[in-house]
Amino acid sequence: MTAKTIVPLEQETRSAIPTSEAAHHLSRSTATLQLWACKGGPVKPLRVGGRLAWPVSDIKRLLGVTA
Repeated sequence: MTAKTIVPLEQETRSAIPTSEAAHHLSRSTATLQLWACKGGPVKPLRVGGRLAWPVSDIKRLLGVTA
């Protein structure tokens, strides 16, 4: 099994990313992001097909990333 390469946030072209990648960029655990999805947090996820998708624009804004 190969490890998934995570694209640097500055180079991300997708509009939303899965929980594991969002957690990596935000330096939080996936459990924390799941808690944010239920109780609220600084980034609000979208629900796509029963899964959470985290808006890249919101993550960039929270982290002060431009590009």
